[in-house]
Amino acid sequence: MSLPAHPTIHFAHPAYRFAERLAPRQSGLGFFQTWTLDDTRARIGEADVLVLSGFWRNDLLAQASRLRFIQGCAAGYDQFDRAALAARGIRLANASGVNANAVSEHAIALLLALTRQLHTGRDHQRSAHWRGMISEIGRREEELPGKTMLLVGLGRIGSRIAMLAKAFGMTVIAIRREVSAPTADVDEVHPRNALPMLLARADVVVLACPLNDDTRRIIDGQALAAMKPTAYLINVARGGCVVEAALIEALRSGRIAGAGIDVTDPEPPDPASPLWTLENVVLTSHTGGETRRYEENVIDLLLDNLERLASGAAIKNAIL
Repeated sequence: MSLPAHPTIHFAHPAYRFAERLAPRQSGLGFFQTWTLDDTRARIGEADVLVLSGFWRNDLLAQASRLRFIQGCAAGYDQFDRAALAARGIRLANASGVNANAVSEHAIALLLALTRQLHTGRDHQRSAHWRGMISEIGRREEELPGKTMLLVGLGRIGSRIAMLAKAFGMTVIAIRREVSAPTADVDEVHPRNALPMLLARADVVVLACPLNDDTRRIIDGQALAAMKPTAYLINVARGGCVVEAALIEALRSGRIAGAGIDVTDPEPPDPASPLWTLENVVLTSHTGGETRRYEENVIDLLLDNLERLASGAAIKNAIL
């Protein structure tokens, strides 16, 4: 099914201000935004195009009589019943890549926070404590040049993390499904089954992969045991990629040096979770992709895809 000449766009999100950011562009398009699931449900029948992520429920299809295209505003799309959408002729695209700059920078920020001990420095600031010089070498801050980063995932986020790591003078090794394709800024690319061997070489392991059957629980107790005791884990992927109980035990016991975590399973962690209080953890609230540019990036993708749909060209990030 094709879009009408002047489609109406329905933005549905509890925080992101898509309609507000589209308005100054004078696109000539009709649009509105809903901020709750109930309001989304009430108005979904008014739209030809839907831009959302977490508010989607598959039973909304019954009320979405005009819907022709869904532009996800996140990379994940498991919430959509693709067979049901396809049966209705509804196209679907995700927003993979719109937050590549943001998430890759967040991953490096988590690593720097750990290696430069910024998190404990903030604790000292709050207690008005001026830390003295440290005689024990193993307790001092670290430098990144010469360290080895292991990347799990080499999509747009992982590839940019690799570029930033190389700027810090790091060696970058990675695992991904397709090992033959050349990859800039990566010294070695290995298949998934090489992970145990590579973990033992890494000074930092960065998860930048989608959550799927291959990556679910990819970092478990066995993987953590294979890491160096001086190594760090950075997770900007999904919480389900890590066995959280095993990670907590590794952090408590000193099996690994620390972790920078932007995603957990569940989200948020239980109030009693040690992740809130462990000194060797930097925990952020799944904010890696949330920058002042986020709405603009999604709208850029949306408008591009609307032009492609109108012309019959292939849409970007097509799922259906």
